[in-house]
Amino acid sequence: MTVILGRRFGFTDRTLCMLMSTIKGTMALPFIGTNFTYEVILSDEIGTLWWHAHSDWTRGSVHGAFVILPAENETYPFPTPDADQTIILQSWYNRDYKELIDEATSNGTAVASADAYAINGHLGDTYACANETLFRMQVDYQKTYLLRIINAAMNEQKFFAIANHSLTVVAQDASYVQMFTNDYIMISPGQTMDVLVIANQNMGQYYMATRPFSDSGAPPRNNITRGVFQYTNSVGGLNASLVTLPAMTDLDAAANFTRRIKNSNVTQNPPMKVPMDIDRRVYIAIASNNLPCDNCPILPTRLAASLNNVSFDFPQIDILQAYYNRSISGVFTEDFPLQPPEFYNFTGDLTGLNPNADLGTKAIVLNYGEAVEIVLQTTSTGPAGSHPIHLHGFSFYWVGTGSGNFNNVTDPSSYNLVDPPLINTVHVPLRGWVAVRFFATNPGVWFMHCHFERHSSWGMDTVFIVKNGTTVDTSILPPPASGMPRCSGT
Repeated sequence: MTVILGRRFGFTDRTLCMLMSTIKGTMALPFIGTNFTYEVILSDEIGTLWWHAHSDWTRGSVHGAFVILPAENETYPFPTPDADQTIILQSWYNRDYKELIDEATSNGTAVASADAYAINGHLGDTYACANETLFRMQVDYQKTYLLRIINAAMNEQKFFAIANHSLTVVAQDASYVQMFTNDYIMISPGQTMDVLVIANQNMGQYYMATRPFSDSGAPPRNNITRGVFQYTNSVGGLNASLVTLPAMTDLDAAANFTRRIKNSNVTQNPPMKVPMDIDRRVYIAIASNNLPCDNCPILPTRLAASLNNVSFDFPQIDILQAYYNRSISGVFTEDFPLQPPEFYNFTGDLTGLNPNADLGTKAIVLNYGEAVEIVLQTTSTGPAGSHPIHLHGFSFYWVGTGSGNFNNVTDPSSYNLVDPPLINTVHVPLRGWVAVRFFATNPGVWFMHCHFERHSSWGMDTVFIVKNGTTVDTSILPPPASGMPRCSGT
């Protein structure tokens, strides 16, 4: 289901769905047999976002697009497209999502890779399926189309391209970027990207295609899924349509693409508010780990993941509910470490390093209005690899990236404080780091997690609690009068 929204102005960040979720994050669904009404008020977002489930692995099939159109009397900061098309890149499993994650959790092992990939639910013509389907996008010669591309895949970053056609990137995560043209895009799970394409080639049928990008020691299946970019009244087969995608392990292709994304200084974007003087710094090491497991049938340990060596323990009572009702105790603590408990060569040889982590439900507490910097550092633990990290409730400025171990003395001099992109999901590279900044002006309880679903399930998560300001307008909204939807057993 695609939700079409008109853009509205004049609202502060705190109005972004303060009930249980945020349009910059995800929408929680009520328990079976109940209903719940969400109020979503847009402030600065423009372009494309998406909604998805966040219970177990249900987001694999429960998701859709938010299309945010320009406000009345507002134009696009580029030639108005003749039409637009939502393109959702998906994982395809031949088994039930819940069965897969429950089995892996019970055994303490990895979840099987996706059996295939899909474009808008279509597997295309590269799989030996009894009922092969191709997603077809019909276009008219010389018309311009705005592709609203969403990576809804469970554990795969994706390359995407259209044969013989150039792609012009104009927005990411509902914020306009400086336009640039490329033969392909690289998009991480959780990200959205708005792309212009002009149907200016010889009339015919051209493949569009996607394949995973991976720099991990535990790569996904290297399958290509295809759809068709089909000119109206075209005849014949898919001639002149071979699509060239980067190799799955092409690190340079991924890095060369992501480094071109810059904030656009157009009136349709919010004014740049990059924090210059920082009140709170958080340095987070991202790791794959093991935890003891007495009941696992295969090994005495189970796979885990952590942020600053804390593997997130999902509570039975929602943290937001406990935060609203202070009489509920024991749900979470406010002592998430603001730096790694142990410093080592994060991106080097980790032979002999203790692979275990601590299990806990620990939150980071921020004062309203604080200028926050988070440095996210990948490590070489486990199969290593990059991570798409997403923070609910906020868009943040991606101000820096680099390879190796972050140096807090020299690396900030390389920050881009002029035109950093305003995004909500950031690609943290293999054996490297990124730095993001934002103002904590959205009071509430906000989940931060890796958008590789297997990593989030293993504990690569934490929670930010932004305290109230001094006024009603800078405070969290009260709970719904009708009460929160209740999950079974709570």
